[in-house]
Amino acid sequence: MENASLVGLSRQVALRRELDVISNNIANMNTTGFKADSMVFAEFLTSKARDENFMRRDRPLSFVEDRATVSNFGGGEIQTTGDPTDLAIDGDGFFEVESDAGVRYTRNGSFKVDATGMLVTNEGFRVMTTNGPLQFAPNETGFTVDQEGQVATSEGVRGRLRVMRFASLMGMKKETSTTFSATATPTEVTSATRLIQGAVEKSNVQGIAEMSRLVEVTRSYQNLSSLLERQDELRRTSIERLADVPA
Repeated sequence: MENASLVGLSRQVALRRELDVISNNIANMNTTGFKADSMVFAEFLTSKARDENFMRRDRPLSFVEDRATVSNFGGGEIQTTGDPTDLAIDGDGFFEVESDAGVRYTRNGSFKVDATGMLVTNEGFRVMTTNGPLQFAPNETGFTVDQEGQVATSEGVRGRLRVMRFASLMGMKKETSTTFSATATPTEVTSATRLIQGAVEKSNVQGIAEMSRLVEVTRSYQNLSSLLERQDELRRTSIERLADVPA
């Protein structure tokens, strides 16, 4: 009976974690450049279970193991905004940005110019070009970005935005809602990708699918809770009856 409770508890913990991930996806349905997350579970076998009723040898016991949270890097819908500092990537790649903790990568091209004239993300990370961070002079105007990422202003060409591609996305780790760190070394995108100025990439969260999954996981969690409660009640009843047996 204890073994069954432990197995049920491991599943309940996994479902609670999955509920958190789904809820976060739904909360970020309208977050520019957000990539939906999902859980990866695996079976964990242990040989420490014992059938005490039949005095059998230890048998494998199957638990649910939370292995990882993975991001879906599929593209989101590109939405026109008309803001010249908004940029969308049509194709593969990530904008390279620089935080105080190091280089990060994002598909969120909703940029802005801060008080120092630096082009930054919503988190304040500096947008990188082939000439370093992009900082505008007070009298600089006419900011344009062509499809290849070439940046120009009234002061002339300022460099090309660093849009990077990874051979594998497995090593990318989500640091904020829309920025990632990476262990692999990327290469600069040179073709098959274009930049669109005055537009952003919306979240790739599929709202209906996430809501359906939320209902499904919630029901599973509730059913499992009821099962564990009934099992606990059965255990208490058994103990009470044993206590009533005359010595």
